[in-house]
Amino acid sequence: MERVPITREGYEALKKEIEKIKKIDRPMNIKAIEEARAHGDLSENAEFEAAKDRQAFIEGRLMEIGYRLATADIVDPDTLPKDRAVFASTVVLENIDTGETVEYQLVGPTESDIEKGRISITSPLGKAIIGKKPGEEVTLIAPAGRRCYELVDIL
Repeated sequence: MERVPITREGYEALKKEIEKIKKIDRPMNIKAIEEARAHGDLSENAEFEAAKDRQAFIEGRLMEIGYRLATADIVDPDTLPKDRAVFASTVVLENIDTGETVEYQLVGPTESDIEKGRISITSPLGKAIIGKKPGEEVTLIAPAGRRCYELVDIL
């Protein structure tokens, strides 16, 4: 089984999600199935079908999260090198054309959230940043055209 890098925050979020599903979502759905069954003929019962579909989704999600937790390799950003960008690094980039600076943490695809400044190492920008050192140029070919950044710092 191949280990998949994940941040401590990402690991904890998965654990919280699994607890929520087990303690809230699954019991609510079981109740919905019971109520739908009480309505009689199951062959034409849309509520029953919807609840059964939801149950399948819930069980699939539990399996997916369980697999992610089982294969997770928690990476502590404090133990990482600061001389180059690696998984879990937080980097400061400066747009060479505009002078605008942005800060991103490099995370796995399941943890990425641009609003929280977390980009995937598998994204085009993430791939371009990995391995770079402060002072190096990061070039990204995006749908909107070519973008050039300087890796200013690794926090």
